[in-house]
Amino acid sequence: MKNNSVNTVARGASAKVAFGLTSRDFVILAMLVALEIILGLWNIPMPAGLSITFNMIPVAIAAIAIGPKGGAIIGSAFGLISFLQCFGVMGSSGLGIALMQEGANPILMFVHRFGSRLLDGLLLGFIFKALRGRCNRFAACSVTGFMAAFLNTLLFMSTLVLFFSNTAKMQQSMAGRAFFAYIVASVGVNGLIEMAVSTILTGAIGTALFKAGLIRDGK
Repeated sequence: MKNNSVNTVARGASAKVAFGLTSRDFVILAMLVALEIILGLWNIPMPAGLSITFNMIPVAIAAIAIGPKGGAIIGSAFGLISFLQCFGVMGSSGLGIALMQEGANPILMFVHRFGSRLLDGLLLGFIFKALRGRCNRFAACSVTGFMAAFLNTLLFMSTLVLFFSNTAKMQQSMAGRAFFAYIVASVGVNGLIEMAVSTILTGAIGTALFKAGLIRDGK
């Protein structure tokens, strides 16, 4: 009788509720959105208005736990928070606020902040799917964590230069440097820190979630 009850609960947790997601998926997503909000209020300011942030870690965990759909959802949450910070809501972005004060196009700012993070999360889901059958859990989770930070930096900085290189703020920051030279110089220490921390924490957290049974090998 006890085993039947356990099996019933397990089947309920794995049953699709909406949008192809299970009740377990929604619980995980809710926790990760809450974590995104908390992380959005905490970052380490760096020169040129940039900052060290670890918001990409929940995006990587969602991609690991749920797949491309989960990565895209939490990536969207990250992107929306990042966009709101350009207006001093849910934290603040020095660079975003400076660009908006210069009259930056809010639609381009939304694409830059929101679109790049959504795409990051979506790609991470496919990256983890490709890795999990080729290496062990820890390696797959760790590489996904590294790619979360790497893609976040690449997509964010590329769209930043693409959309806003003609603004006074960006002209001052770029100081005549070429596209890739500016990105490399700007990313510097903060990008390396983000990649290292994201790799280590995502590898550890993802592996722990597998061991706890919160992520199934057949997911």
